[in-house]
Amino acid sequence: MKKNSFLEGAFVATFSILLCKILGLLYVIPFYSLIGNKGGALYSYAYSIYAIFLSLSTSGIPVAVSKLVSEYNALEQYSLKEKIYKMASNIIIIVGLVAFILLFVFAENIAYMFIGNIQGGNTIEEVTTAIRVVSVALLIVPQQSVLRGYLQGHKMITTTSISNLLEQAVRVIVIVAGSYVTVKVFGMPINFAVYIAIFAATIAALSSYIYLKVKIHKNKSQFNKEDKKEQVVVTKKQLLKKIIIYALPFVIIDLIRSMFGMVDSFTVVKTLVNIGYDVGTAETTLGVVATWASKLNMIVASVALGLVTSLIPNISGSFAKKDMKDVNKKINESYKSILFISIPMSFGLSFLAQPVWVAFYGYDELSINIFRFYILQAIIFCVHTIALNLSQSLNKSKLSLCTIFLNLVLKIALNSPMMYLLEKIGINAYYGTIVTNVLIQGFATMFIMLMLKKEFKFNYRESIKSFLKTLLCLVVMLIALIGMTFILPLNTTTRFSSILIIIPYSLIGAIIYMLVAKKINLISDIFGEDYMKKLKSKLSNMKRKKASEQ
Repeated sequence: MKKNSFLEGAFVATFSILLCKILGLLYVIPFYSLIGNKGGALYSYAYSIYAIFLSLSTSGIPVAVSKLVSEYNALEQYSLKEKIYKMASNIIIIVGLVAFILLFVFAENIAYMFIGNIQGGNTIEEVTTAIRVVSVALLIVPQQSVLRGYLQGHKMITTTSISNLLEQAVRVIVIVAGSYVTVKVFGMPINFAVYIAIFAATIAALSSYIYLKVKIHKNKSQFNKEDKKEQVVVTKKQLLKKIIIYALPFVIIDLIRSMFGMVDSFTVVKTLVNIGYDVGTAETTLGVVATWASKLNMIVASVALGLVTSLIPNISGSFAKKDMKDVNKKINESYKSILFISIPMSFGLSFLAQPVWVAFYGYDELSINIFRFYILQAIIFCVHTIALNLSQSLNKSKLSLCTIFLNLVLKIALNSPMMYLLEKIGINAYYGTIVTNVLIQGFATMFIMLMLKKEFKFNYRESIKSFLKTLLCLVVMLIALIGMTFILPLNTTTRFSSILIIIPYSLIGAIIYMLVAKKINLISDIFGEDYMKKLKSKLSNMKRKKASEQ
């Protein structure tokens, strides 16, 4: 298996995650047409509680494995990184088993908490069964995540990215084919189609787990190396302590992040109704910000997730060797790359809000208006994600934990008041939660960057210069897209016409953005002259190869 450089690994991971998110978006259209709102609610009940248990069992240990394996590899302490891997595997098996038992045993109690005595919708028995079906995935997914962390620690991002794609592809196939056969061929009730769709998580994780196991076994000579230096004596207790210290902040951060959605669930509908909006508007707002817009938002957010996958092992390795110059270089590479990609994507999706929303969910003016602004917060989310993981990689867990905890406190304190404030100054109150998110994540990002600059004397000058050039490219792109509206209007209410509008706007916008970026040397500034020469050389070789084959 081939190791990936930082930027190469970041691109591979980003591309893989982006494809996974697109696959995850595309299945929604046929799946929801089969199961409807009632089936969709049943699916959401199971996955909302599964996500919390999944965070508890997978969010920390795999990242700790990636970080520690990278550190010990850099220090050429190969025996220790293998001990870490085996110990983490044993821990995750126990954690996954406990999570499975808890979710399976208390499924009925959780189902009652969701729907209580409400009649006419999904029953307690149906929700209980759905939760128990999804709980089985907790026996496989945590183990699979440790394998990915192990490979990411070796900077083998391509292999883990392929496993992600394989998992998502299998999941989508099982969901769409399984639900279709259940409803249309066998004529079974909708809830059975939902059970099959939920069980797809287990089947998909198992396929990915087998793939990763086979790849590790085939390439075991790359992993089982002899120590080149005298081995440092580290007890199992010390290794366990390291795993817990590295893993715990990620677990807490993931749990706090999941609570952000809960704050919206508890405040958005109640506050909007109290202000004077009808229940339909309030529930639509919550649905957009909590579920439907979030799925589209993840297209942009996948850029951050891809960079983080490569960022943690690379910066951890450089930090372990005390090469702070290289750490600073990679930090600037991260910020420059993420802004270069996320800014045009977010503004492009905002500009195309109506056709994009119609293409996926159908026409709804309120939802489109909320999405138009909601998608812009993806830029702040991406930079915020990089900042949080950066502080973790530099052993500043206390900084990231304090920051995200403060974020949660501010979210609770500001969510409702912001809606009242916007309504008072003449702006629709349903934008309140978006404004709150932008403010608190923007503040947190700046705070982390300033604290790390003070601690490690980092220099962000290159990132700022790149950001200003990115804005120039964006302005030119938007002017061109506005000009296009006189030829091809954006007003559309059908899925087919929306797709026909999205394609030319996306292509022309991307081409103009990249041409301007090339003209002002922004691409070279971000990716480096050597990387661009290497890319041009590869493309030339591919053309020559095709020409010779013809």
